[in-house]
Amino acid sequence: MKPLEIYIHIPFCAKKCNYCDFLSGPAPKEERRAYVESLCRRIRSCGNLAKAYRVISIFVGGGTPSILEGEQMGQIFAAARQVFFIDENAEITVEVNPGTVTEEKLKMYRETGVNRLSIGLQSASDEELKILGRIHSFRDFLETYRMAREEGFGNINVDLISAVPGQTRESWAQTLERTAALGPEHISAYSLIIEEGTPFYEIYGSENSGSRKKGEGNPPLPDEDEERQMYQDTKDILSQHGYERYEISNYARKGYECRHNLGYWNRTEYLGIGTGASSFMEHKRWVQDEKPHELSMSEEMEEYMFLGLRKTKGVSAKRFEEEFTAPIEEIYGAVINDMISKGLMMRNGDFIMLTDRGTDVSNYVMSMFLLD
Repeated sequence: MKPLEIYIHIPFCAKKCNYCDFLSGPAPKEERRAYVESLCRRIRSCGNLAKAYRVISIFVGGGTPSILEGEQMGQIFAAARQVFFIDENAEITVEVNPGTVTEEKLKMYRETGVNRLSIGLQSASDEELKILGRIHSFRDFLETYRMAREEGFGNINVDLISAVPGQTRESWAQTLERTAALGPEHISAYSLIIEEGTPFYEIYGSENSGSRKKGEGNPPLPDEDEERQMYQDTKDILSQHGYERYEISNYARKGYECRHNLGYWNRTEYLGIGTGASSFMEHKRWVQDEKPHELSMSEEMEEYMFLGLRKTKGVSAKRFEEEFTAPIEEIYGAVINDMISKGLMMRNGDFIMLTDRGTDVSNYVMSMFLLD
């Protein structure tokens, strides 16, 4: 049986955040109930597909999955276990947000086999949380974290966002210190991206626009130099607390790297279930209810490079040749040598990876690996 990851999308939240462009939004209880029933039917329809696979990870994301009732989460996992063979040691994650979690829900998660939580903190500053449009305070987060530990969760991720409007290096460092002091096993630290269609876009404009607005009357965004320094501070501070950066935006204590996300970057097959969920199976990619796109060889090579280079370990030249029956130098030798000469990439035995300088301009480096 081939390894398979499952992503389940819950498109509901209590309130849309000012930076969020995900497929999500508030909905009444009846709509959420109907969606869960539809989701379970969709899962049960995967019987034939499931026969060839064993599930090595499940990730329930959103939106805010924890807005569902505990019994509804139980229905979803019951349907999944009815259809799929799930490894005994599979990593099973649910995203939760402070303000939407109760002891009863956490107890239900444990009973359904959930063994990892991803808590959306974003900032330890209540002022920054308000700017982001979050519904919780730092105190609410602490209560959620306490309940999770008391319920027995020994693998917790905390999501953080840097380069928030009005944020300084000092306030970001304080968020990192406060979070690391709690000892979560994993910390995801993303830099804010201003996405079109969000309230922040209306205020600040596109980050890629030459005429980027400064948000008159609103807290200013950190400038590029400050944002770059925040990124370096993240690595330095979390390293001091025992966290190792294993991917551009992800840090973990040894042995607690997110297996589900590593699967994405290693191009493990995954099935997305739910509104707008994406899948990658049998050399095809598709969004639920849309026609699959069969990847060409060049597209698969590109993916291998720009997904794999997100990992600090980089990409394996040996695995590239095994997968594509061509030496990596034959396809990308000129690009790799150019990036190395510019100090943006380096070799370490079989692996080719970004340098710290290359990580700062990772979008540029990865664009060099497009073949068409």
